[in-house]
Formats: sequence, structure tokens, C-alpha cells
Amino acid sequence: MNSVLELKNIHKSFGKIEIIKGISFDVKEGEIYGFLGANGAGKTTTIRMIVGLIKPSSGNIYINGYDVQKQFVKAVSSVGCIVENPDMYLDFTGRENLNIFAKLYGNVDKKRIDEVIEIIGLKNRIDDKVKKYSLGMKQRLGLGQALLPKPKLLILDEPTNGLDPIGIVDFRNIVKNLAKEHNTAVFVSSHILAEVEQLCDRVAFIDNGLIKSIENTKDISVKSSEKVMLKVSDSEKTINVLKEMEFVKSINKDENKILVDIEKEHYSMLITILSTKGIEILDISRVHQNLEDRFMEIAGGEKHESI
Repeated sequence: MNSVLELKNIHKSFGKIEIIKGISFDVKEGEIYGFLGANGAGKTTTIRMIVGLIKPSSGNIYINGYDVQKQFVKAVSSVGCIVENPDMYLDFTGRENLNIFAKLYGNVDKKRIDEVIEIIGLKNRIDDKVKKYSLGMKQRLGLGQALLPKPKLLILDEPTNGLDPIGIVDFRNIVKNLAKEHNTAVFVSSHILAEVEQLCDRVAFIDNGLIKSIENTKDISVKSSEKVMLKVSDSEKTINVLKEMEFVKSINKDENKILVDIEKEHYSMLITILSTKGIEILDISRVHQNLEDRFMEIAGGEKHESI
């Protein structure tokens, strides 16, 4: 697959403060790419550089092979963008809103408008005034505005913010279909980790202006290790025993429980050794690692006391 978006060693400073510290990644056609980080990590600054609102201090950004700084018009002509709750004319109908944006783009005909209405699933409500729309419908209409020029790259900044569960599912399905059926590259910045996990193919973790890791979401739960939560009669004795086990990678105490990171396939051996050492296991369970767990690890947000 060809790369639609490429960032190469991007730095950005405001005065003497370096916000972005040399990040590089690419988003391929037909791929949904997640961009995760805490507030202040550098997500918004990165997006503003991608769409040309601010210039990087150094490095290059390419969209469809065009340098955003040197070939701005050609680069952004293939970009659609939706930021949280998009602006629209509430006293106009959905179709009238799309017609206005179509004229602004200048190269969108009625056939394309009808195609977009079909894609966003508003065919039965498109001629109602927008002020009668639910938040989810407004969000879909905003997506429709971004899709009018047939963008190769779709940038979504907190796209499901404020949506109810049904609205989130509807929006997710539309975006997945765009990537699969229309080969659109989708770049998603969001703080809703569970949604990113279900939506994205790959995800980049940014922290303090640095990309800490880029991973396939399908692989996150398939690691070489697994976490086990233990509740035992004697925590101090258990921790001492765990420290002697070669397959134990880390031990964290969480109030009256112990969280153990062990090598895969040693779950039964863990139980056996603890039992032979005379430790009474009151409760034991595997902890499924999801995107939130991985994010907390990378961002250094574990709440457990490391042993």
C-alpha cells in the first residue's frame, strides 16, 4: 500500500520550548491510523502542522507525495478534516449545507453530493433543517462536508466526542467503510481509548512530543507476556517467592492485591509454585491487556506500586 501521509523527523518549538521532538510516521491508503496521547502530549500541534496551519521548525510532511510547506495547495487539496463538532448552518437543511460547501470546493457536482448523502446515511433526513438533527446526525453531516472533494486523507480530531453509544457505532461503521470500500486513509486523534481500539488498524502513542511506540491494534493483546492479578493470604511472603521465579517479569502491589507480569504459558506453573510454597491463593485471574493498559504502560501511568 502507498503512503498517503508521511511525517519525517518533525520538530516544532514555540520560543525556547520544544513541543514536538522529532516524530516520524506514515499512514497508508485504506488504513485507519490512531494517534493517542494525554493532553499536552503534542497531538493538536501535530495536526495543525499536517494541515498547514503552522509550520514545523524542521522536518518534512508529505500528503500524496506533495510537501505541505512547498506544495501546499496540491497537498491539502486531497485532505478532508473534521474537528470535534463541525460548524454548520442550523436554519438550513442538511442538503443546503452540503451545497454551500460544494460551491466552496468548486469541483463537486450533484452526483457527488448524492453519493456523500448515501455514505453518511442521512438520505431520509437530508432535507430537514439541521437544528432538528441529533448530535450524531450533525456529526455525520460534518463528515459529509469533509468527504465532498473525495479526499485521499481524512483527518478526524476527537470525532465521537459527546456522541451517545448508538452515534459512536454509526460513526465508526461509516469510517470503517470509507477505509475499506473507498481506500481512504484515515488519521484519528482521540482520547477515547476503547473506541480507537475498535476502529484503528495501527496506533501511535505520543508522549511529551515523542512517538513512544507504533503498534498494530490486533497485536496489542497478543504479547509475549500476560498479567495475572493475585489475592493471597500473605502478600509479603508471596512477593519474595515471586522474585525468585525466572518467568516473572514484574511485580506490582495494588492495595491488597498483587499484579504480576509473567511470560506466556507459565500461568499454571505460577499457581503450582505458590501452592508448594504454602501460599494460600484467595483469588487469581488473568488480566486482559487492551489499548488502555498499553497506553498506561507507555505513558507511565501505572497506579500500582512497583516492587
